Amino acid sequence: MSAVRDLSIGVDVGGTNTDAVVVDAAGSVIAWTKQPTTADVIGGIRAGIAAVLAQIGGDRDRVSRVMLGTTHATNAIVARRGLDKVALVRLGAPAATEWPPLTGWPTDLSEQVLAGAAMLGGGHMVDGTPIAPLDRDGIRRFLDRLGGTFDSVAICGIFSPSSPEQEREVEQLVHDHLGEAMPVFLSQDIGPDGLLERENATVLNAALRGVASEVTRALVDVVAEEGLDVSTFFAQNDGTLMSLDYAVRYPVLTIGSGPANSIRGAAFLSGAKNAIVVDVGGTTSDLGVLVDGFPRESTLPRDIGGVRTNFRMPDILSLGIGGGTVIDRRTGAVGPRSVGYRITEEALLFGGSTATLTDAAAAAGQGIPGRSLPPLSSAQRDMLSAALAHAHERIEEAVERLSLGRLDLPLVVVGGGALLVPDDLPGAGDVLRPDRADVANAVGAAISLAGGRAEQISDADDRHAAIAAASEAAIAKAIQAGADPLAVEIVDVLETSLSYTARPTLKVSVKAAGPLSHLAAPIPAR
Repeated sequence: MSAVRDLSIGVDVGGTNTDAVVVDAAGSVIAWTKQPTTADVIGGIRAGIAAVLAQIGGDRDRVSRVMLGTTHATNAIVARRGLDKVALVRLGAPAATEWPPLTGWPTDLSEQVLAGAAMLGGGHMVDGTPIAPLDRDGIRRFLDRLGGTFDSVAICGIFSPSSPEQEREVEQLVHDHLGEAMPVFLSQDIGPDGLLERENATVLNAALRGVASEVTRALVDVVAEEGLDVSTFFAQNDGTLMSLDYAVRYPVLTIGSGPANSIRGAAFLSGAKNAIVVDVGGTTSDLGVLVDGFPRESTLPRDIGGVRTNFRMPDILSLGIGGGTVIDRRTGAVGPRSVGYRITEEALLFGGSTATLTDAAAAAGQGIPGRSLPPLSSAQRDMLSAALAHAHERIEEAVERLSLGRLDLPLVVVGGGALLVPDDLPGAGDVLRPDRADVANAVGAAISLAGGRAEQISDADDRHAAIAAASEAAIAKAIQAGADPLAVEIVDVLETSLSYTARPTLKVSVKAAGPLSHLAAPIPAR
């Protein structure tokens, strides 16, 4: 008789620690661990999964899913490491030619990523009217001129999210010209209408394909090493999950997964639906807002590695305040440097010589069981006390900024450095510290739903039809990401009136989410 396969493993990779948990069908955390994040990322993931499997022993056969949230894509952009070469086609000439592709990018990043760019005829007006005929021959000439010096092709058309047919036609043209094996990325799948930011996000997404393939293969290898027969998923920016093949296709959607996991995990562990969440790690404190159990999304363009983008990201405020934040023992200055995953070697509490905010919390009576500070002078204790007060002030200011004047919102404190947040923080409501808060990010990965989002622009008179079309597309994307087709549902509808149009025009954004399909199977990266 086969075992009931009702356990899920959630893994989240942070700058200091890689957290892993095992969660059962009732949502109880039955195993957990914090392992140092390794330089190659995969070492920490391997250690985390091995540690929680050892804790559950013979129940390992009950594990059916592994969910991963990782900073791998972000690190690749910031470190300029392992990025693919991209050929970019912008559809819209003669409009929008004043600002060439990759305007504002750091020079070293654009030189590493861009094989070449062409601004050619095509694109649409906001009402769907074509700007110019599609320059099919120009696209073929551009690709031939580059002579195979690129790994993938990015297509970005003006207003393609609301008029998607042209980008799809170009995708087929590229495949007919270069073969079906050539990866093609469409901007309509990556971000909303803003041209330059959507184009930037699409190029970053294409450049990350090799990195995403590498980390997905590594995850599959770790799972195989442990002899697990499981489905594997990646966490994405909005607090939902996607399947491995979807992650390879849209790696840019994993960039904000860490904070989103923490917010979802905080909601699950605390039972709060609307709250401010502060996740205190070893390097930073990330603050976000829970709205109906999901992360509040930012409405502003986001800067990723020096590149301005507009894809959906959690509304996160990050502070250089963490358990490993260094306190200068001469001046008392706090940060921004952190000892990161070396805290167990360098902090005073662990026998090192570097003063950190964890040491300051210990000096104030918030120590770690089994650890004690070395003898400190009165001046040193005053310095640590002042540093901790500084950290409290910065967290208080951040909470006040995110609360938008609401004093009734509870503050859910999670993360390994949660001891840095006082129980009587001014400006906050009730301070909640749920059980297993130190691994809330991994819990968030383990319990997340699969999700998808779509947008539609239409006349205001066709509002219901626009919502229906966007809902259908969002549900399809959620199912593609791994959601159960029978259980996926619409969780958010946002309507925005557009300016400068001849007729009243509406943009509809719809988010769908649902539990993971039991039919999902592990899919190796291509």
